[in-house]
Amino acid sequence: MSAVLVEINHPSALKKYIQTAICNNEIDGLTLKKRFIEEVETYLKHYPQTQHVDIYLCDLNGHLRGKRIDVGCLKNLSKGCYFPLSIYAMSLDGKVIEETGLGKYIGEPDHLCEPVLGTLKPHALEPETTAQLLLSMKDDHQQDCVFEPRNMLKKILSQLHDKSYFPCLAAEVEFYLQPLSEADEVEESVSQCFDINTSDHYQNILNEIEAVAKRQRIQIIGIVSESSSGQYEINLQHTTDLLSLCDQIMLLKRSIKQIANKHGLRANFLAKPDMHKAGSGMHFHMSLLDQHQQNLFSSAQENISDNLLKAVSGLLLLMPDSMAILAPNLNSFRRFKLGHHVPLEANWGLNNRNVAIRIPCSDQENQRLEYRVAGADCNPYLAVAIILIGTLHGLTQGLDIPKQAHQLKLKSEHVFLPTEQMQALQLFQANSVLIEYLGKDFATLWCTLKQAEYQSVYSQITAIEKSWDI
Repeated sequence: MSAVLVEINHPSALKKYIQTAICNNEIDGLTLKKRFIEEVETYLKHYPQTQHVDIYLCDLNGHLRGKRIDVGCLKNLSKGCYFPLSIYAMSLDGKVIEETGLGKYIGEPDHLCEPVLGTLKPHALEPETTAQLLLSMKDDHQQDCVFEPRNMLKKILSQLHDKSYFPCLAAEVEFYLQPLSEADEVEESVSQCFDINTSDHYQNILNEIEAVAKRQRIQIIGIVSESSSGQYEINLQHTTDLLSLCDQIMLLKRSIKQIANKHGLRANFLAKPDMHKAGSGMHFHMSLLDQHQQNLFSSAQENISDNLLKAVSGLLLLMPDSMAILAPNLNSFRRFKLGHHVPLEANWGLNNRNVAIRIPCSDQENQRLEYRVAGADCNPYLAVAIILIGTLHGLTQGLDIPKQAHQLKLKSEHVFLPTEQMQALQLFQANSVLIEYLGKDFATLWCTLKQAEYQSVYSQITAIEKSWDI
């Protein structure tokens, strides 16, 4: 839930981004190395006392995995460094799932990893002495590794750019601030939805999050107290640079966790941390620009544009089978319960927070859609990739336009989302459109990893079961 309206009047920003995108597609290795060294030199002028750098990759679950190096080694990263491919076969608890075939079976091979330009940023708690840097992995042929979520989004985004579609997204990320343990939980700080009188303790944390984000050049445009006590939503500025947006989400989540821990709290991004409270989502607002910087979702008349309706049709058609990505673990599906404005069907509507795709209030020039399905626990690169696939599919396939949610009268007209993880994985594996865009190898890896995670939890006997008098 957010009171922030996202507008897309940014022609100069889009022009610059298009030029940068073209340049990046043509950049050679020598230019990349030169630009990275220049970035390092500029950074160290601002932070001359830097001693260490955290270098990391984003795994399939959206966890950052890497190591800390001495700053003296930073410039050498222009030549790349090596991490094992099995990073993309790691479960939520950090174990390599051998059934994926990316671990011991093939000898835990290392792959070249290169720095991502523009991601050298100061550490949240130690900005003067510690930096952090995102890496991207290559395959055996020095091409983008197909298992890396960031590369997946990069590939799909390129397909839209080839058709002169430039999606513009803003993100809303929800999370809870909680005591580190139940033993620490005294009287809970009470906050209300849209409450601007947050307790001093929590307000200090939110202020620190905002200050750190500014230092890391992450533009937060709003912080909202959400519907459950201790729950907050952070709104990030809209942009056509979707890779950078997802980079920022990952970096921001890490910073929020570090800051909360410093204050004796836990920042919880589980989709459903408490069955009695609202779940946490990751919502995306999207408009679609052309090469002339015009919003393709705008309409001259006071109605919804054909392009917006086409995009909605593709998103809804693929939505049930996309749940395996958008709700990536067993806990994710606990969020999809009645109440708290969580979508239970593949549906859409105007100014309606109960639907999966909401068309928010806006003027005709700034029409957009809000995609409300993904949980706060999703991998943002993959969630955005799913949104782009659905959008492109709808724009190019001439699909039927679904009725709005309030117009659905017959039971057969309702398309319900899967309610548990194994069902979602089966639907995903059977969807030829998603497999074609994401690649068979990636889809197989994802399903193998997720099935192993599910079985790991399901095979444990709960305390409730043990207490049954049978």
